[in-house]
Amino acid sequence: MSLFIFQSCRPGPPIRMAEKVNLGSFMGDWYVIANIPTFIEKGAHNAIESYQMSEPDVIDTTFTFNKDSFTGPKKQYKPTGFVTDNPSNAEWKMQFLWPFKSEYIIVYVDPAYQYTIIGRTKRDYLWIMARNPQIPAQQLEQLIQIAVEEGYPKNQIKMVPHQ
Repeated sequence: MSLFIFQSCRPGPPIRMAEKVNLGSFMGDWYVIANIPTFIEKGAHNAIESYQMSEPDVIDTTFTFNKDSFTGPKKQYKPTGFVTDNPSNAEWKMQFLWPFKSEYIIVYVDPAYQYTIIGRTKRDYLWIMARNPQIPAQQLEQLIQIAVEEGYPKNQIKMVPHQ
């Protein structure tokens, strides 16, 4: 996900945040369906972000994908997420490399915790994720529309292939 994106100083207009995120319901595997990728995840196939709470407000994260093809080398990153906005639980900082932490905003999560959008105030990176590797086209369009309404350019959002 937000790989090696160093400290954010929140430039730009405010970004929408989910009103309340139930961390227990948010934990588990999320398939990256579409994104505006970081340099590390360009060409990612089968991208999955997994979350597990290790202690209150600390999230162990595992991000895996195949590089450049379905049979490409398997890549794995293990950043730590720190919940920084209570009681919403929608704003985290992700740490890939100490002492740097990057902004991670849960812009949207549906009530059933099947779809989520992760963004940043800079609108430089975006992740649209789901609990399943494929989602209905209409659902994807709705999620992309939410991202566009938050200031993300539609033409920069790329599909992440899953097999």
